[in-house]
Amino acid sequence: MFALFLGLAFVVVGLLLRLVWGGFGQAPPRGVPVPLLLLALLLAVFLAGRAVRRMAAPIGDVMEAADRVAGGDYRARVQARGPGEVRRLARSFNQMAARLEANEAQRRDLLADVTHELRTPLSVIRGNVEGMLDGLYPADEAHLGPVLEETAVMARLLDDLQTLSTAEAGVLRLHRERVDPTALVQDAVAAFRARADGAGVALSWRAAAGVPELDADPVRVGEVLANLLSNAVRHTPRGGSVTVAVEPAGGQVAVTVADTGSGIAAGELPHVFDRFVKSPDSGGAGLGLAIARSLVEAHGGTITAASRPGHGTTMRLVLPAAADR
Repeated sequence: MFALFLGLAFVVVGLLLRLVWGGFGQAPPRGVPVPLLLLALLLAVFLAGRAVRRMAAPIGDVMEAADRVAGGDYRARVQARGPGEVRRLARSFNQMAARLEANEAQRRDLLADVTHELRTPLSVIRGNVEGMLDGLYPADEAHLGPVLEETAVMARLLDDLQTLSTAEAGVLRLHRERVDPTALVQDAVAAFRARADGAGVALSWRAAAGVPELDADPVRVGEVLANLLSNAVRHTPRGGSVTVAVEPAGGQVAVTVADTGSGIAAGELPHVFDRFVKSPDSGGAGLGLAIARSLVEAHGGTITAASRPGHGTTMRLVLPAAADR
């Protein structure tokens, strides 16, 4: 910073000398007292130095904070001060550091959650295999079956994480085609009919007139509907109902899945689409709704949740309609 200040000061002095004396080494103009010229020159240098210091100090703060971030301290922030451009630089730096800090926190939370979810199936597999190797358990279906089931749980968890990571990174490959959203809803409801009947839940659907087609990946949209229906049927008590509706929504297509289940607590509702968030009686790893949101957003749509504890939950996804050819 001192070198920068010194260089700028010399530049300012040189420019002033050329303006006042017409060039280096020339006599001062007649009628202009030399002490006055020197005083003006010193004043100009002082003002230039003050301006440089005002800019150099906040830039130095940004450089110091950048070194801390490079060293892994993502909590580093700088005070926005100095000229307007420098204040904007400081604000941009703070926003960048905040995003890095949030990403690091998410990475650590994800690692902890994955570790937690893998610990249970690995414990089951290890216990059964060690028991069979030690001769405590026979290598029969009763002891090999749980091993196979837990490996399937681990494989499903890894597949879900891969789908979620590729979708959030924006590199998920979608096999788009023109599809009828009503047909997708019909297929999803038909797939869950037996489960709903077994749970004593009335499952129905309805479609409004004039629903436009979607330009979407039918497999991925089907996965979203399957997840929403699975959650709705699971959390709806016997004698309750689940209703799926599809309708046009201002150049888009809206699909709602409404149940009469236990609902979601107000404090948990804003986090239902986060990773590894699940209720105590939910199965799986708590990635279903996070994947659903990522798949819907990959199609350019949105998904929201509304709920009243004791009165049920309504999931609503909105997808862009296919453009007319």
